[in-house]
Amino acid sequence: MAQPRILLTRIDDRFIYGQDVELWNEAVGSNLVLIVNDEIAADSRQWAPMRVAAPEGVWTRFFSVQKAIDVIHTATPRQWILIMVASPADALALVKGGVPIAKISIGHMQVGEGKHPITLAVAVDDADIAVFKELQELGIELEIRYLPNSNPDSIQLVIGDVLE
Repeated sequence: MAQPRILLTRIDDRFIYGQDVELWNEAVGSNLVLIVNDEIAADSRQWAPMRVAAPEGVWTRFFSVQKAIDVIHTATPRQWILIMVASPADALALVKGGVPIAKISIGHMQVGEGKHPITLAVAVDDADIAVFKELQELGIELEIRYLPNSNPDSIQLVIGDVLE
C-alpha cells in the first residue's frame, strides 16, 4: 500500500482561519485539508464556517484522531493532504498511531491557564514542551512559522535547552 501524500502537518488552534489557510494551501499545493480533532469532529455545527474558509476546489474533512489514524492509509495518490491539528498532543497521537508525518509547522497556540508565550502567537505549558520533546525524539522536524512566506523559527531557538 502506498504512503499517503501528507504535504504538511500544522498545529494551529484556529484550524481554518480565513486567509491563513488559503496561503498555506497555495504554498503546499494540497487538495484536501484534513482537520483532526475529537471535539471538532463530533460537532458538525462547526464545520460550515471552516468549509467556507477553505479555498475553492479544496476538500475539507473533519476526523477524530482515531479515525484519521484508521483511514489515512486509504488515501489515494491523487489526494495531497494538509493536516491541521489543534495541539501538540493531537500531532503526537497521530505519529504514534502510524500516520507518516515527517515535519510539523507550529502556527498558533493560544495563551491560556498555565501557558506562557514563547513567541507572539505560540504559548506553551510543560505538557506541550514534553510532547515537542517526544516528537523530536521520534525524528519529527518541528518549526514555528506563522505564514508560508515568513522565516521559520527553530523550536530549539525559541524554547532553548528545555528540549535538550
